Parts: sequence; C-alpha cells; structure tokens
Amino acid sequence: MSHKAGFVSIIGKPNAGKSTLMNALVGEKLSIITPKAQTTRHRILGIVNEENFQIVFSDTPGIIKPRYELQDSMMSSVKGALTDADLILFMTDINEQYDENDVLEKIIDTTIPMIVLINKIDNATQEQVDEKTAFWQEKLNPKHIFAISALHKYNLDGIMTMVLDHLPEHAPFYDKEDLTDRNQRFFVSEIIREKIFNNYQKEIPYSTEVVITAFKEEEKITRISAEIIVERDSQKNILIGKGGAMLKKVGTEARKDIEKFLDQKVFLETFVKVIPDWRSKKNYLKSFGYEN
Repeated sequence: MSHKAGFVSIIGKPNAGKSTLMNALVGEKLSIITPKAQTTRHRILGIVNEENFQIVFSDTPGIIKPRYELQDSMMSSVKGALTDADLILFMTDINEQYDENDVLEKIIDTTIPMIVLINKIDNATQEQVDEKTAFWQEKLNPKHIFAISALHKYNLDGIMTMVLDHLPEHAPFYDKEDLTDRNQRFFVSEIIREKIFNNYQKEIPYSTEVVITAFKEEEKITRISAEIIVERDSQKNILIGKGGAMLKKVGTEARKDIEKFLDQKVFLETFVKVIPDWRSKKNYLKSFGYEN
C-alpha cells in the first residue's frame, strides 16, 4: 500500500493564529499560545501519523521586518520552512487590513502549492468572508481557500483532506511514534516562557529567554532548574516582583503545566540572570538554540 509523507509550512503575520491551528491539526499543544504577537520564536514541527501517511506541519514565527539579530534568526527559520515545504498554508486574519506585504514578499512568486486560510471568522459576516475570499483568490490564485476559526476548530476537517491530496508518495521522515522534533527540555522552557508572556507587559516578554540548566528525572519526581535571561537589571526587578511574588506566580503556573506535560510530579526552581543586549549577540543566540 502506498504511503504519503511531506512537509506543510504554516506561514503568516504575527498573531494570525498559526500556533493555534497547528495544535488543533496535530491534536496536541506543541506551540505556546499567548495574546501577544511574536510569541513563536522557533520553527516547531508537529507530526501527524497514520498508517498510510505522515504529515509534518511547521509552525513558524510571524513574518516581520527584523530589527535585531534574534528577529533575523526567526526569519531564517521561516525561510527554511519555505525551502523544504511540499505545501504552504498561508494564514491571514479576517480583520487584517490587507497589510501583509512582508508575508507576500516571501510567497508571491513561489511555485509551492498554497492554501489560504482566512482565520478568526467567528464574528465576521458572510459579506466579509466573500470579500476576503475574492481578494486572496485574485492576489495569490491558491489551490483552495478555507474560512476557518482555529480557536473554535471550525471548518478544519477539509484542510486535512486537501493537505493529503498535495503530499507526495514517500516513506515517513520521522519515526511513526514521534509527535515533534523537539525534546522535553525545549517544551519545558517554552511553557515557562508562555507564563512570562501572559503575566508581564511591554518589553519584558520580548526581552526574556528561558534556559533549562538542569533536568533530572527521578523515580517519583523530575527536578528542573531554569534560568530566565533578561537584558537589564530593571527588567530583573520587575520579573522577580515585590518579595519575589511575581516570579513565584510564574513558577507555580509553569510547574502545573509542566506536570501535565510530563505526567510526573515536578520540582521547579527559577533564577533570573542579566545578559545585556543578548537579543543582538550572535554567540548568545547560538547557545540558546537560534540558528542563522
């Protein structure tokens, strides 16, 4: 019996709903989700395995014009996802005012088959949906356009069928038991980062990186140490909060989610460390797992 396998890259602006979509399609929470733009920093693979196919979805950072080295690295991972894709899912928000030139620059001349997903249609009128559909049909001439709500898992069924139609016959690229290409340490650091994004405002979430410094699995408990990197002492003070209250809140929220993720009791300790201007220093970015 023939087997299909291929790479499907989810591309779009920040906050279009790419991570929500991938989690829904894969059936697992792999990408962290917050209301803030630019939450996703890495290309994260979500793998759907069935007996006769393997779909490798790529959740990618939202496409922006880079302003510092970290954002350069984020855009490099988008480029990589476009290079090896068998199919592009271009995700756009129905409320977007057609200001998607940064994304269009990257995909307008591609020969890779494309499906357009118009997301967040829960409160839209049929007229709005029709207008957007006509606009994208003319602009990109995609293989198909779906009006969806990734959050409410509305109209996602047809996407999987359409994706399979465009995948080549190929042996699996990953073990059939794999859900993703990332290890547990990566997801633990992402869970902590998600709590930082949800608990702090302004520049704090964007100035932080989480590094797992120890991950020790014992019979009844997993002991984890994490460093939260910031760029300035003032950010460190805000992150810790009065009497350490904010850092404790983040740690408690993260520990609960990590316990669910690992299905194991967790002891989590967090420390805050200042590395001035780390987002612009290639050596630090490399050590934090960002490639350029």
